[in-house]
Amino acid sequence: MVQTDKTLWPDLFVPKFAIEPETRVATAGSCFAQRIRQALADQNMPILDVEPAPEALQEDLAREFGYGLHSARYGNIYTPRQLLELLQDVQTGTVREELIWQRKGRFFDMLRPNVEPDGCASVREVLELRRLHLARLRGLFETTDVFVFTLGLTEAWLHGPTGRCLPVAPGVIAGEYDPGTYRFHNFSHSELLKDLKAIRATLRQFHKKIKIILTTSPVPITATASGDHVLNASTYTKSTLRSVAGEMAMRFNNVDYFPGYEIVTTWARDGMAYQDNLRSIRPEVVADVMAVFLDAYGLRDTQDSARRDAEDPAPAEDPEYLDGQEDDLVCEESLIEALQK
Repeated sequence: MVQTDKTLWPDLFVPKFAIEPETRVATAGSCFAQRIRQALADQNMPILDVEPAPEALQEDLAREFGYGLHSARYGNIYTPRQLLELLQDVQTGTVREELIWQRKGRFFDMLRPNVEPDGCASVREVLELRRLHLARLRGLFETTDVFVFTLGLTEAWLHGPTGRCLPVAPGVIAGEYDPGTYRFHNFSHSELLKDLKAIRATLRQFHKKIKIILTTSPVPITATASGDHVLNASTYTKSTLRSVAGEMAMRFNNVDYFPGYEIVTTWARDGMAYQDNLRSIRPEVVADVMAVFLDAYGLRDTQDSARRDAEDPAPAEDPEYLDGQEDDLVCEESLIEALQK
């Protein structure tokens, strides 16, 4: 009997469209999107980066300031609504002074507060940096051939005066929570589908022939502001995101779904997929996921390259998250409540 490596999952993923060595790829989403970006970069793919780090900046410090994690310094984008609103800002050039937090006399862009860990010296500086960011993103979306977006969360905090969807709760990085200003929202399947369809249509306005690959982050949430038990909340989040991503792939020829979530969470896996904290994914499992992705597109130089990648340091997490907890920290209070249940 011929023994095969089950972790390579032959025929699990048959791509709808090709990624060639010259294909220009951009990534966005939760932290798991960084894994795909790094895997493609390791194969010398032309991964787009419109906001590269200054040459003199050391790598660890560059990552702390949001460089080299995705294709621009937008930080982690956890929900489709965040991405849709970002695309709309790029189209209109919208920059709003209301979307600025403060902490200890420093100012933070509410829509990407962690890319300047120490904040900015003035409101003007925040606004100018955001204008530059949006200008760079226009060039990104106009030149991207394949856009990879990892879905991370259904839960979010909305800014009441503007309706904008925030990446983290007020008070976690900067600002203060005020129930009159912010409200919690848990997106439904229909809302997510509507937003993803709008994202597809908007991306096509930048680049008519753009292709989209959706993935679902396999990292469970450990905190929720929904009022439900965190186990129920995590199951709702991941199953809803997986469902809506699958529906998008069924509806549109230029949208594909890569089953990284399934590879990590399957009952058929030998051994544990998660580390001792039951949340961070083991490096060798990440390597398995990336091997399936690269093999499906014929991009790996050798069968062992992705496994060697497991020995390299993992992509940096957001500064406010510890131990790989990148996909949810809805608010500090809800984390405590979750741990007490």
